[in-house]
Amino acid sequence: MIEVKELTKRYGVHTAVDALSFTVRPGRVTGFLGPNGAGKSTTLRLILGLHEPTGGSVTVGGRPFRERPRGLRHVGALLDAHEVHGGRSASAHLGALARSNRIPRRRVDEVLREVGLAEVARRRIGGFSLGMKQRLGIATALLGDPPVLLFDEPLNGLDPEGVKWVRGLFRRLAAEGRTVFVSSHLMSEMEHTADDLVVIGRGALLAAETLTEFSARGDRRTVRVGTRNADVDALTAVLTGEGATVRRDGDGDGDADGDAHADGGGGALMVTGLDAARIGDLACHHRLPLHELTVRTASLEEAFMELTADSVEYLAGEPRWPR
Repeated sequence: MIEVKELTKRYGVHTAVDALSFTVRPGRVTGFLGPNGAGKSTTLRLILGLHEPTGGSVTVGGRPFRERPRGLRHVGALLDAHEVHGGRSASAHLGALARSNRIPRRRVDEVLREVGLAEVARRRIGGFSLGMKQRLGIATALLGDPPVLLFDEPLNGLDPEGVKWVRGLFRRLAAEGRTVFVSSHLMSEMEHTADDLVVIGRGALLAAETLTEFSARGDRRTVRVGTRNADVDALTAVLTGEGATVRRDGDGDGDADGDAHADGGGGALMVTGLDAARIGDLACHHRLPLHELTVRTASLEEAFMELTADSVEYLAGEPRWPR
């Protein structure tokens, strides 16, 4: 188990991690999510004792990780697949780690086979692709057969087969009762794997809940309502009078998809707060014709984007090309 309590890290005037508190439990895959620059990597380094916190505490199995000798037996981690000596072979790299942590040499061959690198065990790491380095990083994390595993963006550089394999690996490790903590900035990665989610933005906690609970955030239904341009204002007034939230879909000069109607054009509204049946009844009662009544459900990705919208560190603007 990983327990983070009021964890804070400041670099001068910049707060990278801001009073974070959450628990990562064994037997489950916990996704660690947030936009780029949210503080995920810094938090992982604080968990591993690579950085000293400014305030708060973090323990692994009830103790700070720095107090644990032979660390790879307690926690396995993949932080940066490039942080390896390119002149060494995969076998030599893992062999050195095994000796320093008093791990049996047979584990080197076992984990290389498990991650699919047995045939290139004696090749220099400098010639590995990013995907191969990712597999080597995962092998390093598994080397000590630890009860706690941390992975930072583990799917980078992997092909579809590799992605599927890694997802299955995480599920198996959790089923064995291990604590599996996986950092990512993409909700789409975690919805296939995670049981629980910890979401941060600008170093602060935004959510710590099960994937099922987070899914409920994406269960807000929006109804797209199409009508004549001449009736848009009247329909908007009727719906808002019933407590709905209404916005124009598109630029306001016709249907957002550019559809033309026989009556000379149509307008589309996006409505939340009323279901499709109620909207249809109200339109009928007020003799307002409808051309479309479509229910749309927000995805998990959209729920994540909405939750983290105010926490994005870097926002791209509209390109300004020379004319």
